[in-house]
Amino acid sequence: MAKDSSFDVVSEVDFQELDNAVNQAVKEITQRYDFKGAVAEMELEDKKIKLLASDEYKLEVMLDILRIKMGKRGVPLRCLTPGKIEPAAKGAVRQVITVESGIAKEKAKDIVAAVKAMKLKVQAQMMDDKVRVTGAKKDDLQAVIQLLKQQDFGVDLQFINFR
Repeated sequence: MAKDSSFDVVSEVDFQELDNAVNQAVKEITQRYDFKGAVAEMELEDKKIKLLASDEYKLEVMLDILRIKMGKRGVPLRCLTPGKIEPAAKGAVRQVITVESGIAKEKAKDIVAAVKAMKLKVQAQMMDDKVRVTGAKKDDLQAVIQLLKQQDFGVDLQFINFR
């Protein structure tokens, strides 16, 4: 009897690369002329990026710079969930951006439903913050990967542990 093959669907963020992107963004912000003498701070703590700027426009520019640096380093942009902009001391504004890592349960249910809708001989099951897909034929598993790449689940998906 043939051994079942499997792969995992995950949504992971390389936090070392994210830290590098934040450091590059901070370096660019400190060197830019339009930020001279203005309040502009960015720091990464746990799974949150804290932004502090003198006004909302500078806050948006800081976020754009961060996104550019993340894109160059291969960090998925969909992992960022910006919070609301809040007033801070001396007329400044702050924003906390949450870094999402892993697949939420409702997204995982959508992925499992999409795999089952294909009517192939594969099984999909939720495992913590990932989805494992198993099947006898590797061609079926590759068809599932192609389907999942075509659909939009609101998170950046990676496919690992293909065996």
